[in-house]
Amino acid sequence: VQLVESGGGLVQPGGSLRLSCAASGFLFGSARMSWVRQAAEKGLEWVSSISTGGASTSYAASVKGRFTISRDNAKNTLYLQMNSLKTEDTAVYYCALGWGTEGTPPPPRGQGTQVTVSS
Repeated sequence: VQLVESGGGLVQPGGSLRLSCAASGFLFGSARMSWVRQAAEKGLEWVSSISTGGASTSYAASVKGRFTISRDNAKNTLYLQMNSLKTEDTAVYYCALGWGTEGTPPPPRGQGTQVTVSS
């Protein structure tokens, strides 16, 4: 299993970023997927999950209405569109296998991508 995240960077509050996660080594189209994040000196936090076909999604209360998870099974790629970013969204973002919930983030496997929201 290999998950490679990309798309992070420095953005001002209110800005947008689109994260990508390239998957290989498993049947991506058969796997529920999630995004999780970890801010400095804080624990791992579940952000969002998506079903195998993309029809079902779920979001943490802190990002609902601002973030959108999606996937392209033909490209073995998971996405996270982040709009209206806030300073509290600053963290390393990881993609993960499985479905998560508030307080139960699936474990990340990649190196993550840093998102910094700052003016």
